[in-house]
Amino acid sequence: MSNLIVKNLNFGDEARNKVFEGITKLTTAVSSTLGASGKCVMLEDATGKPIITKDGVTVANSVILLDPVENMGATLLKEAARKTVQQAGDGTTTATILAHAILSHAYEVADKTNSRELKEGINSAVEKTIKYLESISVPVKGDMIDQIATISTNNDPELGKLIADAFRSVDLTGVVMMEPSPVGKTEVEIIEGSQYDKGLTNRHFITNADTQSAELDNPLVLLIESKVDTIRQIQTVLEYVIKNNKPLLIIGDLEKGVLSALAMNKIKGNIKVNVVDAPTYGVNRKQLLDDLSLLTGATIINEDLGDDLDLVKIEYLGKCLKSITTDNETILQVNETSDEVKEIIKDIKDKLSEKNTAHEVVRLEKRLAMLAAKIAIVKIGANSDVELKEKQDRVEDAICATKAAIKEGIVPGGGIALLNAALNMKEENVGEKVLGKAILSPFKTILDNAGFKEYTIPAEDGQGINVVTGNMVHMIDNGIIDPLLVTKSALQNAASVATTILSTDCVINNIRVDESSR
Repeated sequence: MSNLIVKNLNFGDEARNKVFEGITKLTTAVSSTLGASGKCVMLEDATGKPIITKDGVTVANSVILLDPVENMGATLLKEAARKTVQQAGDGTTTATILAHAILSHAYEVADKTNSRELKEGINSAVEKTIKYLESISVPVKGDMIDQIATISTNNDPELGKLIADAFRSVDLTGVVMMEPSPVGKTEVEIIEGSQYDKGLTNRHFITNADTQSAELDNPLVLLIESKVDTIRQIQTVLEYVIKNNKPLLIIGDLEKGVLSALAMNKIKGNIKVNVVDAPTYGVNRKQLLDDLSLLTGATIINEDLGDDLDLVKIEYLGKCLKSITTDNETILQVNETSDEVKEIIKDIKDKLSEKNTAHEVVRLEKRLAMLAAKIAIVKIGANSDVELKEKQDRVEDAICATKAAIKEGIVPGGGIALLNAALNMKEENVGEKVLGKAILSPFKTILDNAGFKEYTIPAEDGQGINVVTGNMVHMIDNGIIDPLLVTKSALQNAASVATTILSTDCVINNIRVDESSR
């Protein structure tokens, strides 16, 4: 009986009100950061050290409420923010504000309709809104990239231009990363590298909790074409890297038990290791393996063709300056591109200039991106740890927002895109009316944060208030823009969390012992 946990049950309005109270507390803290005139938040980390930030996800992640039911509400809201960051890299504050607004307006009409009809109406309105947003989006061109980066760095023109220049230096679609500067100076460094479209195989390999990535400095690279079914097959290599304290990146298909064993040893600190899947089976698999071999200097090991992993010599291992693996990709930083790789790049470019099928063009472009990639590293300098953390948050937001804008285009910023979507929507049921009201909230929050007590709805689509000057302007023409992907992701994730909460009628939580009264 001693292992049983006593539960507390909340039902109906009591449960919903407590959950909503937690959501409101989190939203109030996070929403103050939105917009050009958004405020900073001072928070205390686990060691009692103060951190000043304007990053919505940092603020949200710091909030743990005393009341367990309220905290469950706040945690659900964090999930909407987390998914938005995962999909678009930015938009956490917008997602938080939208989820709160959807719930707030839904509760006003909850006694007039059932939760199922309300949910269906909200979801249909989300679809209408996204169609509208996609219809008004425009591709990134000219100095728009500077404006996007500047907005996301909390309107820091110098930092925004630096990030925009970093993207231009890698032809917009290359890899842009961030790391602290060892000399305290903020600058951009361009290095050779490769972008490989295979991500994390096990979350226990993650080394950087902030970016949720697995990072290895100067790793050796083991490239395996055949399946690895037992840990014994790679034991010789593992013993070598452990003995010599070398990080190891394995590119190959490992059985789940082998992956788990490596992850467990990594957690225990026995080995610095990360595993990335080999290229997907198909006609291009061998070619991609050959390319990885050329980039890293690793010899491809294939036991199906007679190679023996037990007899692998250390010189068969390749190397790179750094490997960074996220959910969707792996970045390999290399010293310099070899003459052989340069010749292959030239050959691929020649083939691309010829007439090809659409499939062949995609294949060639993908291969070219992996071989000819340049990586721009934005090195962040600061005078203190507090300043560095705050600056890193802003730069990370700007890099992610710029990537999202390049990928899917931009829409008017300042909450105007969602405002126009609401004004142009033909609301056919209660749920659609709820969402129509809710998507006005980012626009209102931005103006509230800027101190506008009274304001009028802009007469024309695309127009809005520049909160810095107070003038009514055309948002895109004045560089006040948002990435379409960020706005879409924020809306979809906010609606998903809000409709889930709306259909909840009972909340069960563990009873806590109040340590503060002891």
